[in-house]
Amino acid sequence: MGDACFSTQLIDGDGVFNVSGLDNFMKEVKLGECGLSYAVVSIMGPQSSGKSTLLNHLFGTNFREMDAFKGRSQTTKGIWLAKAQNIEPCTLVMDLEGTDGRERGEDDTAFEKQSALFALAVSDIVLINMWCHDIGREQAANKPLLKTVFQVMMRLFSPRKTTLLFVIRDKSKTPLENLEPILREDIQKIWDAVPKPHAHKETPLSEFFNVEVVALSSYEEKEELFKEQVSHLRARFQHSIAPGGLAGDRRGVVPASGFSFSSQQFWKIIKENKDLDLPAHKVMVATVRCEEIGNEKVASFTADEEWQQFEEAIQHDYVPGFGKKLSSILDRCLSEYDMEAIYFDEGVRTSKRQQLESKLLQTPRGNSLILSITICWLKLVNPAYQLLLGHLRTRTLEAFKESFDKALTKEGFAAAAARNCMQTFLEQFDKGSEDAAIQQVKWDPSKVKDKLKRDMEAHVASVRNAKLSELCAKYEAQLTKALAEPVEALLDSASEDTWPAIRKLLQRETKAVVSGLESALSAFELDEASEKDLLAKLENHGRSVVESKAKEEAGRVLIRMKDRFSTLFSRDADSMPRVWTGKEDIKAITKTARSASMKLLATLAAIRLDEDVDNIENTLSLALVDTARPGTTDRSIQSFDPLASSSWERVPEDKTLISPVQCKSLWRQFKAETEYTVTQAIAAQEANKRNNNWLPPPWALAAMAILGFNEFMTLLKNPLYLGVIFVVFLVGKAFWVQLDIATEFQNGFLPALLSLSTKFVPTIMNILKRLADEGQRPAAPERQREMELQPTNRSSYSNVTSAGSSSVTTTENGPEYSSPVAK
Repeated sequence: MGDACFSTQLIDGDGVFNVSGLDNFMKEVKLGECGLSYAVVSIMGPQSSGKSTLLNHLFGTNFREMDAFKGRSQTTKGIWLAKAQNIEPCTLVMDLEGTDGRERGEDDTAFEKQSALFALAVSDIVLINMWCHDIGREQAANKPLLKTVFQVMMRLFSPRKTTLLFVIRDKSKTPLENLEPILREDIQKIWDAVPKPHAHKETPLSEFFNVEVVALSSYEEKEELFKEQVSHLRARFQHSIAPGGLAGDRRGVVPASGFSFSSQQFWKIIKENKDLDLPAHKVMVATVRCEEIGNEKVASFTADEEWQQFEEAIQHDYVPGFGKKLSSILDRCLSEYDMEAIYFDEGVRTSKRQQLESKLLQTPRGNSLILSITICWLKLVNPAYQLLLGHLRTRTLEAFKESFDKALTKEGFAAAAARNCMQTFLEQFDKGSEDAAIQQVKWDPSKVKDKLKRDMEAHVASVRNAKLSELCAKYEAQLTKALAEPVEALLDSASEDTWPAIRKLLQRETKAVVSGLESALSAFELDEASEKDLLAKLENHGRSVVESKAKEEAGRVLIRMKDRFSTLFSRDADSMPRVWTGKEDIKAITKTARSASMKLLATLAAIRLDEDVDNIENTLSLALVDTARPGTTDRSIQSFDPLASSSWERVPEDKTLISPVQCKSLWRQFKAETEYTVTQAIAAQEANKRNNNWLPPPWALAAMAILGFNEFMTLLKNPLYLGVIFVVFLVGKAFWVQLDIATEFQNGFLPALLSLSTKFVPTIMNILKRLADEGQRPAAPERQREMELQPTNRSSYSNVTSAGSSSVTTTENGPEYSSPVAK
């Protein structure tokens, strides 16, 4: 079955190139699949010389032929293109408009020369159709045609080895062996006469052309012989591009897929009347076609379903096997590119292939294949790759954090363990990045790895700082606990050894805690300066605890002083409450208690963590306690006050807790608030003295005995008086006990009378009620009565005892003494 015949007008009579027609023609004949396995044959010759008829019989084309019955006129206008039937390889046949036509006129040879140059530029074989009777004639029609061919050939910047096949039409009886030498001689003369560039002055005709000659009988007179001869000639076009074939020596062939673009550029340059640089044109065609092929591959890659699935999956998470799968897709695209670009200029193809391999996804430079492909691929593959590495980095970082936190829970922080854990997960990232690597491009994941490493180091540093803070807080709390209460107790005791004891305590506890912290810090592998800073911070914390506690105690020094004064003033050496019987030296006790309070004030006046000597206690003692000086009876006229200052001598300002002026003010307030306690003690002592001296003086007793002798004798003589006196005594004794008269009179005569007046009536009623109750009871044995009386006696005695003792109450301002009446 023969091939179908396809034809199209390539260039019309006005010189307009039919781009769309050529593209459709290439699609119909599938020219793009031929690679270099195709040949282009064109025919030149005078108008109405039977060119179209020859081509139709020779190649099975359907070019329009002249109708001899209608007259001889122009049949082919412009250039037509068709595909030869049943000839291998694929052969394209171009039918050119005839030369020397009357339609264009004698002087319009521009299109003739342009079409001839176009045919020589794109054709492998050029048929020169000429009449047999023109051979040997000086002014024959073939000579202008040959001149035109040779002249335009000189415009080709580089010689193209083209086969010129002279077809002698309407052969006469003269044998071909005799016609061919004459024709070749005429051709050589024309070649020698044609003006040539300086570079080709001596270039032989054989360098540009392979000249072949064939003769055909008249189609009109000997049609069968003509067809037989054409059939023999047709056989020569089979495998014409093979070595030894008609086009076996062709050069600079453009691959079939670039034929359309190459033809357009050739015609454009010819129309602009420029010289044709065939090698440069070949490179240009290869460059453009490679770019087009690259763009097609990019579009194919974009539409690839597998790639689209990858792109969708990568938006959400890391995709294992990304590099291998994507490399396969890219390799397929590149292989297709290689197959389609294999027939183009080797230098261009190799250069573009190297750029495609090494810079495909890098920043584009220049207007080339890499520009068009990289812009598209950079928007597709590189973001996907970077996003994949981002997912890998996030996943690795999360896994590292989880593993590291678990290790911290089990073993605590260790710098060596942190490094090992980081190294493990960095190796995992390396494996993941290797899995994501694309074979066709060498993207460096080191920046992402460095970011991952920085994130890991930041997390480790954050955890380390948190653990360090936690560890330091732990030891600071431990040191605070070890110092706070003991320091408070030592400051409360306020003796000469208080601050030395505090310093010793601070040194001992700080050393122990610092040693523990130093041992714990070994796991963190800190530099020497950082470790020293932390240890120094802990030591300073110990000092700040002591200073804070000292400031706190100094803030309530007045309360402490009053408590100490009350304790020492109200209790004896055995810590028993004092009973002011009148024998105690209140002045000495007061001085001792105030001296102790002054020592407390002196202790809290300044911080003494350094072994510096000061005279605060002596100054306070001299100014506040030992106020009497030799030769001075009135303190108000003293010319010098040691407390009239805002700072202590030899004590820094930052170590001062209570200034001298503040000490003076505190002491004044202290004395004012403890004065009442001393006054109460003095009053209680005087009342006790009066209670012990309630009997009359001895002289009064002697006078009563002498003056009352007669009355006494009367009582002895009359026993009834004794009974009445005894009853009065019992009643008086009952009132004495119930009203607790002795206790009431300790607070003074007038207060006692007022208190007794309020209790007198209730006491009488209570006694009468008890007597009535006793009268209603049945007689009881004597022993039972004694037993009933004993609790009453004991209760009365207890009441008397408790009523006779003084009680001490402590208020906010100090201890206060009061009698039962006051209560």
